[in-house]
Amino acid sequence: MAGTGSSRRTFIAGTGAALSAQAAAALAAPAASAATAAAAPPAQAAPPAPNGRRVAVLGGGVAGLTAAHELAERGYAVTVYERRALGGKARSMDVPGSARGGRRPLPAEHGFRFIPGIYHNLPDTMRRIPFAGNANGVWDNLVAPPEMMFARSGGREDLRGPIPWPGHSPAALTPEEVRRALSGILQTLVRLPLHETAYFVDRVLVFLTSCDERRTEVWEDVPWWEFTRAARMSNEYQRILAVGVTRNIVATKAEEASTRTVGTLGEAFVFNLLGRGADGPPDRILNLPTNEAWIDPWEAHLRSLGVEFRIGWTVREVRYGSGRVSGVAVEGPDGTRQTVTADHYVSALPVEHARRTWSAGLRAADPMLGRCDRLRTDWMTGIQFYLTERAPLVHGHLNCIDSPWSLTAIQQAEHWPARNFPADYGDGAAVDCLSVDISEWDKPGILYGKTAKQCTRDEVAREVWAQLKASLNDTGRTPLSDSKLHSWFLDPGVDGLGTPNPTNEDELLIHPVGTLRNRPSAGTRVPNFFLSGDYVAVDIDLATMEGANASARAAVNSLLDRDGSTARRCTVQPLYRSPEMESAKRHDLWRYRLGLRNVFDVG
Repeated sequence: MAGTGSSRRTFIAGTGAALSAQAAAALAAPAASAATAAAAPPAQAAPPAPNGRRVAVLGGGVAGLTAAHELAERGYAVTVYERRALGGKARSMDVPGSARGGRRPLPAEHGFRFIPGIYHNLPDTMRRIPFAGNANGVWDNLVAPPEMMFARSGGREDLRGPIPWPGHSPAALTPEEVRRALSGILQTLVRLPLHETAYFVDRVLVFLTSCDERRTEVWEDVPWWEFTRAARMSNEYQRILAVGVTRNIVATKAEEASTRTVGTLGEAFVFNLLGRGADGPPDRILNLPTNEAWIDPWEAHLRSLGVEFRIGWTVREVRYGSGRVSGVAVEGPDGTRQTVTADHYVSALPVEHARRTWSAGLRAADPMLGRCDRLRTDWMTGIQFYLTERAPLVHGHLNCIDSPWSLTAIQQAEHWPARNFPADYGDGAAVDCLSVDISEWDKPGILYGKTAKQCTRDEVAREVWAQLKASLNDTGRTPLSDSKLHSWFLDPGVDGLGTPNPTNEDELLIHPVGTLRNRPSAGTRVPNFFLSGDYVAVDIDLATMEGANASARAAVNSLLDRDGSTARRCTVQPLYRSPEMESAKRHDLWRYRLGLRNVFDVG
């Protein structure tokens, strides 16, 4: 792509399609397709009897829609206020101006969906969203990619693995059985020096057998880089097991990331991989663009339950008076302001937006809100490349482990069997969508020597394409070629690239050491104000859709308690805890209180 006339023309074409209507794309709600609307069945039961209580839900992402869903099922009159479009960071969107000949616009997104088997609360919600022809609602739209790949650069062999991993489901999750299974998987897939594999597995066992007190009081303050002793290890160990795990999954740096956060997520994936405590396979995605498969049917179902939506309304201030939230100042699509009043208020905005709306009086009423100012966010944003030929890459997710910008990607068309990509989307020339997440925006790239934030939108696209080719075209094959590139689309929430002040409307909560202590609970000291979002303290200590869903359930339960409601409480299912590990954890608690190391912690 660098410097050739054909590649420049290709990117100019892509830029024209992707940039001409960026402002419109940023403001427009993704339209529900007529086909999807027609397909969505009516609610299977009549809406619950209203209880006369009104709730204002501030934000229409996964957290806000979950809260609205749970409340509406319990008879509350719910109004959702959303600034841009329902679904938040989870939504898909249309590429403006891309449709031709009666086809659908090309589908784009903030970042590709990933709904692993370790999730339980979100899948429960998906089962309760009707979808025509599906016995289990939207949940039946989940499909499992059969493999994954670590793509290496510099001519190194790419590492591929099947999902789920065959032959490694031990009869019991004892430490020795876990050691055997993980050692076999790592030796086959990652191919590190044997002593490094053995050491990393020992570190995993340290965490798996650590008591909760050690996790919270020690590992929360130890960076993952230090916990894994990455500085002593090979470059391969560092790239895959230290940097790759943190930057590509939780969008934070291994040198900063809390071991408790990384380890808790890793523990859940280990158990899932070994066939324990999961809702499904370790890797699941949707079989259609997100809005078609999930968000549009969800909206239709919530409307059938009586939920009202105010799209284009921006929350400006949550006001406090007489010991309660007295109202919320909102700004309508035409710029006019008004005050919304309700009996209860659920703040379901991302933390970087939510904390700007909390008035001084509200913050004074609950000091926990002030601690949210210490929570940090970073950039993890998607770009889609539309291809005129299918590229033979991998039938699932790929991780460009050596890419400076920490790229992960998936080819989507093969996972959407109900759609004929060239016939249904765009101008009929694009046959696939390679959806890429950029996790590192502050390191220089290989094409321009600039960070992603310093690049223009066009330069970001060129740089990402170059890094993809460096990872995938370096072993004698050329699965990605400039001639196959139809166009590209970069998330419109990113603005000001190439200027001194780039902005991102959809940042991601990150988890440096000590973050846990600043995460708030769903219930506040203000009796009619509740928090929902992936920054709220729930069992899954990570910025995820599962965390957003679980926190919304916790917020609704707190609201029901405050309201004296007799309605059943929401189920909030914690991450799986292996019974076989509990005895080891009890032993570790004894050692921890005596000031001793974990029994597997040999330094």
